Amino acid sequence: MTLNGVGKSGMVRSALRFLLAVLLLFSLQDPARAQQSQPPAVVVSKPIAEMVVDWDEYTGRFQAVQTVDLQARVTGYLAAIHFEDGQLVEENQLLYTIDQRPFELAVKQANARLQAAEATRDLALLEFERARELFNRNVGPQSAEQRTSAAYQEALANVALSEAELEIAELDLQFTQIRSPINGRIAETQIDIGDLVIGGPSGATALTTIVSVDPIEFVFTASEADFLKYARLNVTGERGTSRTTPNPIFVRLQDEAAFDRGGAMDFVDNRLDPNSGTILGRAVFENREGFLQPGLFGRARLLGSGEFEALLIPDSAIVADQARSIIYVVNESNVVETRQVVRGEIWSGLRIIRSGLSAEDNVVISGLQRVRPGGQVSPVLEQIKLPAAE
Repeated sequence: MTLNGVGKSGMVRSALRFLLAVLLLFSLQDPARAQQSQPPAVVVSKPIAEMVVDWDEYTGRFQAVQTVDLQARVTGYLAAIHFEDGQLVEENQLLYTIDQRPFELAVKQANARLQAAEATRDLALLEFERARELFNRNVGPQSAEQRTSAAYQEALANVALSEAELEIAELDLQFTQIRSPINGRIAETQIDIGDLVIGGPSGATALTTIVSVDPIEFVFTASEADFLKYARLNVTGERGTSRTTPNPIFVRLQDEAAFDRGGAMDFVDNRLDPNSGTILGRAVFENREGFLQPGLFGRARLLGSGEFEALLIPDSAIVADQARSIIYVVNESNVVETRQVVRGEIWSGLRIIRSGLSAEDNVVISGLQRVRPGGQVSPVLEQIKLPAAE
């Protein structure tokens, strides 16, 4: 009896200890469970509605408005160079001088031939007048009048020919001084003093190159799709064609972050390239300090639409899912839903959403790592702030 009683009491004590251990374990786990049962906190905001325009991006390069490959018009030996390589030159500034002595002699010869021709003309005029007077008095024959008249006309022609030869000689003398036809920056000289310079319309010696500095052009190509878009916007009046409208364009260079170099469109080609399906566009930029150089590449933003209302959210609120763009929104029951959206350009630091989002949606803008589709969250509403415009 005693042994059975002791056995029963031991079993009771063991059961009590097990129950106390289980209760203690549950008491320790309850706070963690309570904490895990609370929905995670996320920051949500409604998108900003703003009037915006589209900006289309292109890659292009700068080129000079004017480029002159300087060549000589007359042949001779170079006598002097009047500039430093790479300097800025002005229109009509003297750059080269070809040895003028042979050309000065040619002017003297032409002038002497003109004087001789004028003397012959004067003598022919006297003989013609005498023969005409004799003929009118019936003293001289008509053949004499005709012969002297022809001689006089020939003398007049020789005078005109000599005058033209003198003008050509004087012009060649002027061409021995080679001047800049434009304002711009000159390249290095291709010849040295004492070199023979070949002039003329073909085979002429290349002397140097001059490019204009201010303004400067930016050229790029647009796709056929972009061309059609601009053409239709022009028809509807939302955006004028760049052929007649100086649409704004902004460029940044390779080492620049902001598009802060502003210019205006001034030309669109009259046809698309059938091989590439693109069309050439051109814009003009001020370059008073001469910083922009022909050949520099840049990234351009061209006005691509008329003004329209768009919804804006931070770019960080968008999750890339393979080829899709996903955002998370919180519904009235604080449940997370996914929305597939179509992204537009960046506007004043925020991303334009073209479709898939409404103005009343509460978009998760912070705490994306704590949300899952269909899960509950504790939303904290904040206002999206519009950053300063670029």
